[in-house]
Amino acid sequence: MIQAGILVYPDVEELDFVGPFETLYAANAVEPGSISVMTVAFQDGPIKAANGLRFLPDGSAESCPPLDVLVLPGGPGRRIAVKDKRVTSFVRERYEQVRFIGTVCTGAFLAAEAGILKGKAATTHHKFFDELDSHEGVKVTAKKVVKDGRVLTAGGVSSGIDLSLCLLSLLFSPDFAREAAEYIEFSYRPDTFFEV
Repeated sequence: MIQAGILVYPDVEELDFVGPFETLYAANAVEPGSISVMTVAFQDGPIKAANGLRFLPDGSAESCPPLDVLVLPGGPGRRIAVKDKRVTSFVRERYEQVRFIGTVCTGAFLAAEAGILKGKAATTHHKFFDELDSHEGVKVTAKKVVKDGRVLTAGGVSSGIDLSLCLLSLLFSPDFAREAAEYIEFSYRPDTFFEV
């Protein structure tokens, strides 16, 4: 079974993490028991997301089990999260262990601060291209989903769904991803994926 984790934090953008959660979990509609998806955080108790949604993460980042995939969502709270050494250390350490790491929207800055985008092509929400470009060694690429090695970055907000379908394609197969897309009634468009 594939184990996917999504790192969440206060003021995370809702669709940035709920879109990937739902899309990755749709793998189980194609093949039951194929993937487990969990949210992890460094905060105890409920988290209030950017638009007011309150939710409980599944577990603590400190006790997070081994992962195959780590997803980093964005949102206004990322400005504080990138300054948290626990977050950047977690991202850096997990990058060495996972098969793939994916970012959604401004979640790219969590990866950049952890140093894993240096020398890589990456994307984010189009309004933050200049900010991402200011990180040393990041090659900003205006595409929906960019894959450079084991790192996948996606554009803004709803792009997390595209990112997750790309991950399902890599973890299983393009046909598998297409079936998952049909299940969630989303248009699967492999042409939006750019691989370096």
